[in-house]
Amino acid sequence: MESAGRRVYSVSELTRRIKQTLEDEVGRVWVEGEISNYKVYASGHAYFSLKDAGAQLSAVLFAGSRSGVAAGAHLEDGQRIRAFGEVSVFESRGQYQMIVRKVEPMGEGDLMRRFLELKQRLEVEGLFAQARKRPLPVLPQRIGIVTSPTGAVIHDMTTVLGRRFPNLHIRLAPVKVQGVGAAQEIASAVRLFNRACGPDSVWPADLLIVGRGGGSLEDLWAFNEECVARAVAESAIPVISAVGHDTDFSLCDFAADVRAPTPSAAAELAVTTKQEWEQCLAHHARALKQTVRRQVTAWRMRVMTARSSRFFQQPRQLVERRAQQVDTLAMRMDHAAAQRVQEGRQRTERAYGRLRVVRERYEHLTRARLEENVRRLEAACRLRLERLRAGVAGNARQLDLLSPLAVLERGYSLTRGPDGRLVRSARDLSSGAEISTQLKDGSVASIVR
Repeated sequence: MESAGRRVYSVSELTRRIKQTLEDEVGRVWVEGEISNYKVYASGHAYFSLKDAGAQLSAVLFAGSRSGVAAGAHLEDGQRIRAFGEVSVFESRGQYQMIVRKVEPMGEGDLMRRFLELKQRLEVEGLFAQARKRPLPVLPQRIGIVTSPTGAVIHDMTTVLGRRFPNLHIRLAPVKVQGVGAAQEIASAVRLFNRACGPDSVWPADLLIVGRGGGSLEDLWAFNEECVARAVAESAIPVISAVGHDTDFSLCDFAADVRAPTPSAAAELAVTTKQEWEQCLAHHARALKQTVRRQVTAWRMRVMTARSSRFFQQPRQLVERRAQQVDTLAMRMDHAAAQRVQEGRQRTERAYGRLRVVRERYEHLTRARLEENVRRLEAACRLRLERLRAGVAGNARQLDLLSPLAVLERGYSLTRGPDGRLVRSARDLSSGAEISTQLKDGSVASIVR
């Protein structure tokens, strides 16, 4: 349309021109990026975004193009892919998008890789161990909620809690649930509840619900931060994690005591309906009344039976009969005791007789062995003494043979000088020296000339 020399487009005309320009200038291209906000509708068409660090692109994969998805390509949030298709404009929304015809896998996206690496590290630390999980309180009176103060989540949870048990006390710790600083606010709120609403506080919280509504992996990322997972795991108050929808999983879910698929489901898990409690109490009250009635009836029957018994009609005869039975039992007991004593005495005498025979036999055997040993010892001593005497006599003969005195018996003599030493040569003596000569029967002193 022309107006005062200007070309004025309608919205539809401009959108069609932009669409035509994109299709003509860009045409069909390959684009690589990370899948986000992936969703498949009942028609079979899949809608998602392709993103990188600087931008994102809306994309649609129609059901008829599913055959263009390469084998092994698993389409879900966080996956990196290469997509081939044409860039066009969805005119009714004025939104440019890529119509995907082919898909090739590239691997996990950066966020998904960070998620899996952190999950593995915290899992090795035992932060997600089942042994750490605690059961939820049966009937919580005070519930703390950590979520955004605006939006449908807090409204849905308070509505469900109020409907199920109107007497509950609820406190909200308002936090950001996405964006810069959201993770720190969530972790601080959990720790604040543990400090200010602990067991010794004036408002001790029985349960915490930490959560938010659904969204992409980026939207939910605050609940995947390490500080949030640690704050939830360290909480002394039991925690229900309610992050996103049933298909969304976060590290907060793994660290919490219980995971709820949605915030509304978390409110339902938190508390049983008041009506169910009232029905349960009514049931137990009826059961208690019936039990009391049965007990009263049973005791009444026992009293009536006792009243009609012979004990109450003729109590003296019953006592006398019991006394006679006691006497009979006493006599039987005395007789049995005397009999047991007699039997014990007889067993003792028999045992003593057997023991005496054994003792005499043992003494006889011992005496015989002792006498035999004495005989053997005397014989051994005599033999040893004879051998020793023979040895001594032999040694004496050897000594006699070796003694110098035996040489004197045969006519020889021993001469000693002035110093008492034996003289072996005439050269050992000088003239005038005094010598002593030992003979068989004495010694003779002389002087050398």
